[in-house]
Amino acid sequence: RLEEFLKKEVDLELSTQPEFEERVIDFSEVEHLMNSINAIPAPCAPVINPQAPSAATGTSLRVCWSLFSDDTVECYQLCYKPVSHERHSDEQAEHMLKVKETYCTITDLLPNTQYEFCVSALNASGISPPSEKAVYVTAPSPPTIKTEKIRSCENAALVCWESRDINPVDSYTVEL
Repeated sequence: RLEEFLKKEVDLELSTQPEFEERVIDFSEVEHLMNSINAIPAPCAPVINPQAPSAATGTSLRVCWSLFSDDTVECYQLCYKPVSHERHSDEQAEHMLKVKETYCTITDLLPNTQYEFCVSALNASGISPPSEKAVYVTAPSPPTIKTEKIRSCENAALVCWESRDINPVDSYTVEL
């Protein structure tokens, strides 16, 4: 039978053309739901740690902060400016740094100067609110000894110095 079937000519033409409807399926609602499942929330505000005793030199400060949640963070945005009591000062310019870690050492600062810091956390969903502001202070410059005014006798010595800082220094330590 197979041999007979293969010898016959078979006409495979369709008598009518199939008609297909062109349908556009809207997946936007499904896509929105899928994205909302996979989306991570914007992080919470970080908290700046108080200045550590050994975190300052005359020209640098090491600023540290923490994140008190399980938020996903890609980087941090650290903003700082010198604290000034003058209203319009060129020194008031705010600086911004992007940092991967929860700490940063800022250099090229002025000695014995207060700086105000705040930090925000960033991820793919957005930026956190800024942290509370924290004030850090750079160490004062070493004083200059006035060698022409040094006086001494058998039981005493007089040593005079002057500060090179703009802001007043609280105290000095003299070592013999």
